[in-house]
Amino acid sequence: MARLADSLGELAKAQAPGHGRVIQFAAARPGEGTSTVAREFARFAAAHAQRPVWLVDLDLMGAHQFGAVCARGSQYGRIGGPAGASPDGSIFFTVRPPAKDKSGVVVPDARYLVAHPVGGSNFWVTRFRREQMSPGQEVHITPTPAYWNTMRRHAELIIIDAPSAERSQASVMIAPFADATVLVVAADAGDSRPPAILKSAIQAAGGRTAGLFFNKVEVEPPKFLKSVLP
Repeated sequence: MARLADSLGELAKAQAPGHGRVIQFAAARPGEGTSTVAREFARFAAAHAQRPVWLVDLDLMGAHQFGAVCARGSQYGRIGGPAGASPDGSIFFTVRPPAKDKSGVVVPDARYLVAHPVGGSNFWVTRFRREQMSPGQEVHITPTPAYWNTMRRHAELIIIDAPSAERSQASVMIAPFADATVLVVAADAGDSRPPAILKSAIQAAGGRTAGLFFNKVEVEPPKFLKSVLP
């Protein structure tokens, strides 16, 4: 993780207090190790950051990051109780059709997302409250910058774990609002076309790729991937 942070350089450092960075981790296909890399990088960054580091799980219905942290308490530390994950009510998804509370008021989308401190107060992981959804409701990622701009003011680094492009277009939709997207490729991958296609899609959407394909086993990418690095 230290070598990855060095490779990202200024992209992994807040410009100034109130101007945090947003780094997205994404992969073309499932099973590339994206969630593990994002989680470990967030943990590493939190240990060296002056302000909080947030791990935002875009796989809302899966909540895999929260589950992984809970299951590895001895590794990550004690997980604290939930807190609101949006300081100003902005959010990066919408729940439809909207629900109403007992008084008939529409439940804000931001209320479905909470964050838990992990091992202290510098590392936070989000959790979508799917148990609050009613039958027939669906949640959709929205391509808007408000939430990410808000979080820049409250965190030093926001790490986004995106589901694979094969399952969802969330990584492409969110890429324009991140400082960079790190593309993750498994060590035994044998086809460079899917990550190259994802890279092109992110750039076409106005996003920036970090120029690094992180391998599960080694930081240096396999030779066949070097041809698609910028």
